[in-house]
Parts: sequence; C-alpha cells; structure tokens
Amino acid sequence: MAIIRRDQEREIERWEPLGEMFSWHRRMNRLFERLMPRADRFKGLDFMPAAEMDETEDEIHLKLEIPGMEASDLDIEVSETSIAIGGERKSESKTEERGMVRSELSYGQFERVIPLPAHIQNDKVKAEYKNGILTLTLPKTEEEKHKTVKVEVA
Repeated sequence: MAIIRRDQEREIERWEPLGEMFSWHRRMNRLFERLMPRADRFKGLDFMPAAEMDETEDEIHLKLEIPGMEASDLDIEVSETSIAIGGERKSESKTEERGMVRSELSYGQFERVIPLPAHIQNDKVKAEYKNGILTLTLPKTEEEKHKTVKVEVA
C-alpha cells in the first residue's frame, strides 16, 4: 500500500508505510545484535551461585549455594582482597516408571569472583562443602582486626 501526498517543495512524494516499518525492524535487529551479548559467548556458563557474606571483627564468613556438585568439582582461589570460585556441574537423574525410562542430564560451568570488604590471611582460609552449601571462613589480617578509623564531625 502506498500513500501519495503533496509536499510544498516537491510535487509528489510516495510513502510506503510497510516498507518503512520493515526498514525500522531491520535497524532494530542490527542494534540489538550489536548491544546484546550472543548466547554462544556464554555457552556453558549455566548459573551464578547465590552468596551470603557476614563479617565479624576477626573473620569474614561466606556461604555459597552450589547444589548438585561434589567438593572435588570446585575450584577456589583466594587473594587478600577477593575470592574466585568456579566449577563444573554434572548431574544425571534417571527414573523408571511403568516400563518407561526418563533420563535428565544437566551440565554447566560457573565462575564467580567476590571482592572482600577487608584484607584476609589467604593461607588460613577454611572451606567446608555440605548438602550443596559451600561455607568459607576467611580470617582477617592482624592489621584489619585492629584497624580503627577516626571520623571528624563537621
């Protein structure tokens, strides 16, 4: 469908609304392709484990929810100011019911880097993995334990 309209500068201008709509559609698709990450860039990065952090005067306690994994599948690296946790989840469930077998497989990798609110003694970190919960105890450095900051009141 085309609409013909008169313009002051030109005598006749042909306007095709469907053509313009398809043109805008192509432009928007190109814009989203450039701005949005493609799914294959993150292939294998399946999930981001939920984390909970608690800080006391002497330690930082960090819990991560990582169900369906074995402790040997986890890779933990600790620096003085951050902790990186990664791993690969492999799970398979099979059920047999009324002569039918149902099998579900779930595979995927994850990696999470968490900045820490204080410097820690990275050679004294304790880790425990039980029932899908990774619990880390991160002792603070002696300097951090006794660190006080004076605040001036204006």
